[in-house]
Amino acid sequence: MSSTVSTVITNIATLVTNDPSLSLGGGSPLGLIQDAAVVIDGDRIAWTGETSKAPATDNRVDAGGRAVLPGFVDSHSHLVFAGDRTQEFNARMSGRAYSAGGIRTTVAATRAASDAELEANLTRYLDEALRQGTTTFETKSGYGLTVADESRALRIAAAHTDEVTYLGAHIVSPDYADDPAAYVALVTGEMLNACAPHARWIDVFCEKGAFDGDQARAILTAGKAKGLHPRIHANQLSYGPGVQLAVELDAASADHCTHLTDADVDALAAGRTVATLLPGAEFSTRAEWPDARRLLDAGVTVALSTDCNPGSSFTSSVPFCIALAVRDMGMTPDEAVWAATAGGAAALRRDDVGRIAVGARADLTLLDAPSHVHLAYRPGVPLVRGVWRRGVRVV
Repeated sequence: MSSTVSTVITNIATLVTNDPSLSLGGGSPLGLIQDAAVVIDGDRIAWTGETSKAPATDNRVDAGGRAVLPGFVDSHSHLVFAGDRTQEFNARMSGRAYSAGGIRTTVAATRAASDAELEANLTRYLDEALRQGTTTFETKSGYGLTVADESRALRIAAAHTDEVTYLGAHIVSPDYADDPAAYVALVTGEMLNACAPHARWIDVFCEKGAFDGDQARAILTAGKAKGLHPRIHANQLSYGPGVQLAVELDAASADHCTHLTDADVDALAAGRTVATLLPGAEFSTRAEWPDARRLLDAGVTVALSTDCNPGSSFTSSVPFCIALAVRDMGMTPDEAVWAATAGGAAALRRDDVGRIAVGARADLTLLDAPSHVHLAYRPGVPLVRGVWRRGVRVV
């Protein structure tokens, strides 16, 4: 017998397992079980099935005919920052175009903030995300752009998640505006050496106004040599080399993927790189939506994430992003929920989260609705009724 405490959640109207072997007809990737139960033992899932067959446990929770799904896996966020950009957003919604330049405003505020202020901001947004069902999240540096500020951002983030990304190559630091090559040398040298111990991933914003393909390749290759795995901001504002570079370097994820050629789509379909779509950014910049349908029909693995950041996507709500993806990006409700759970896990190369299966981490979200479809059907409504993280109820 296990020495841990076991809990059964019964009377679940619809259980989303993301186990494809359970999908009977209809082609849903969600592995749905109706009138279901799930057993948590310690921090792991120990059993799933129909309520009538549930084993005895120490504790019992009645879901009351509600839906349960895996905790959301938000594989792209920028939460170590200070200040906000309300005025910029207001101006943009009043007619000014978005460019990468606004990042400099946040860099100045972040450099001026204390460690305690940065950590308080981070935990505030993590708590906000948790209340909306997010149990696993990735977050990046990128608002310091000095050796000291980038390394402290990662140190602060690493106290709260294992999924930490070094993004010294967010934009060329204002301090190096006249010498981008020297900044790339810093990012791949002294800054990388200081940041690598605190990070799992390395990322670069490959875009006009940020870093070109050759610079991005140099940065990601240097990171790989230090044991950091690549991810890349690719093809957000324009067509470019980012997606092809991501597949070439076996990046875990190419993020944004708004402007894609047929060759880009083919490359993603042939490789392991996940296309992570970030509809909050298009919503907040009034930009063209990514075409999720095109990617899915080509066989590309798609993730959905918030891109939570103070400039272009100041939302921590995965349910909001699911609703946007269904309404404006051609995804079905089932595809969007899969992308926000199992897809996010794939973008982090994780198999212990994003699914409800024996041995997986007990990260669960209970909705105040009978079906996961309500996440898109009832946009903007706070449907999350309960959250378990590593087997402990936290909401």
